Amino acid sequence: MNPLRFCHNTNRFLIRRMITCWLVLCAASLAAHAQSGRLSPYQDESDGVSAGGKWMEFHSEDKMTAAKKVRFELLADNYFREDPEYKPRVELFCSDGKLTLADFNPGTRLSRPDYPGFWGQPKMEVLVRIDDTHRHRGWNWVNGHFLSMDKGTTRGLIGAQTFKVEARTKSGPQIAEFSPGGLDLSRVKQACDLTPQRPSND
Repeated sequence: MNPLRFCHNTNRFLIRRMITCWLVLCAASLAAHAQSGRLSPYQDESDGVSAGGKWMEFHSEDKMTAAKKVRFELLADNYFREDPEYKPRVELFCSDGKLTLADFNPGTRLSRPDYPGFWGQPKMEVLVRIDDTHRHRGWNWVNGHFLSMDKGTTRGLIGAQTFKVEARTKSGPQIAEFSPGGLDLSRVKQACDLTPQRPSND
């Protein structure tokens, strides 16, 4: 056998083996990560870990103030028709043990706001269902991308089994459906000083 050809075939075999091993390791790493958490979309934020149920918890630190920041995220069970790859979500942002913001992100452009708030900020009226209660709420409309939820709704959400939001998008009214049950409330209490509260109908 030609020695050069033998060496060439051997090198090709070794390269294929190395590529195969690398792909297997990548697949195993991704599978392990899928079981333990989720990659964060935000720079300087740790990968997510389960906070119970379908909730994910992410950690970061403010570079200037060194404030400890925690974000809880819950993805909707359904997609909106404009974007079948990006689910609506609710996020709780906490800093140094206090809730700083709770928002509803529909994953698509919202319709125009309905009216100005007390300070002139744009607001949108939404219909919210928490378990067997429902009520109309006026949430701050932020650049057409998300709505800032009120604290009462947030406290109802974290203790609920069913959470739904009907909001107006560019394509008309749509409903985001969530399954918030199973959240570790002790983690939310520690990170956000937030406890659940059962809401009442309007």
